[in-house]
Amino acid sequence: QVQLVESGGGLVQAGGSLRLSCAAFGSIFRINIMDWYRQAPGKQRELVGGITSNGTTNYADSVKGRFTISRDNAKNTVYLQMNSLKPEDTAAYYCNLLQSDFWGRYNYWGQGTQVTVSS
Repeated sequence: QVQLVESGGGLVQAGGSLRLSCAAFGSIFRINIMDWYRQAPGKQRELVGGITSNGTTNYADSVKGRFTISRDNAKNTVYLQMNSLKPEDTAAYYCNLLQSDFWGRYNYWGQGTQVTVSS
């Protein structure tokens, strides 16, 4: 079983920064992908970006150049550094872990952390 625990959300003014953390506990495979998603009220959940276990990252166009994803494999923790925040970044942010083995593919979600950007 795997548990993801997010932290670091809060209220920030436009132009400010926040760093989110997501710690994974349990049976974590050596090879996996950890992603960040977000969901604003009345909107669908969208992918913010992700990072593979070897450090390859990808980002949504809307956050490129402003957000940075990193990870510490020794701590099974992924980070989302958010700079130059905009009001439209306001959303609940969720961590996702995807890993697989011979028997199947496993997808886990954190409980979410709220980010509110005031104008």
